[in-house]
Amino acid sequence: MHDLFIAMNGWFEQWGLLGLAINSCVESFFLLPPPDILLITMDLKNPQLALWYAFVCTLSSAIGGVIGYGIGLFGGRPAFNLLFKKYHKQFENVEKLYDKYGMLAVFISAFTPIPYKIFTIASGILKMNFLQFFLASFVGRGARFFLVSLVLMFFGEAIKQYIELVILAVTVIIIIFFVLLYKHRKAFTSK
Repeated sequence: MHDLFIAMNGWFEQWGLLGLAINSCVESFFLLPPPDILLITMDLKNPQLALWYAFVCTLSSAIGGVIGYGIGLFGGRPAFNLLFKKYHKQFENVEKLYDKYGMLAVFISAFTPIPYKIFTIASGILKMNFLQFFLASFVGRGARFFLVSLVLMFFGEAIKQYIELVILAVTVIIIIFFVLLYKHRKAFTSK
């Protein structure tokens, strides 16, 4: 599988910006390598275009998320089971996350290495408010891709191997922020 992902990444890389757009769009609802690999490669080759690449990646991924949402909305659980056989049992966990966190669950899946595609299709199946879904997707994907591009613009090749750690650290900070906000809001509304 790893060799297949490397070959696919090479194919997308041949297409340049269009390949990045296609990769980030389709990866949002289907099993493809994450666009981060190609984004990192392109950022390192042309750091002056890194923010443009991040924008294209964000917009394409959000559009792919909308397609995933549509697959879930119109195809339901059978479509999910067909596309993600190995994640079939985890759907119940995803559903619990939606019940408890809603928009935050989509944001976290869009920002972190958690498979975003599962959440795009699940959002449609569970009929999440579309505007909230799109906003969480766009902001989450944008934060991820712009963070990668900005870090590479400033630190270049030296930081490349630590990108996932940077994303993980920022994710932990965001989760702590939202947990504290949730607890503060809950304490405030109970008074």
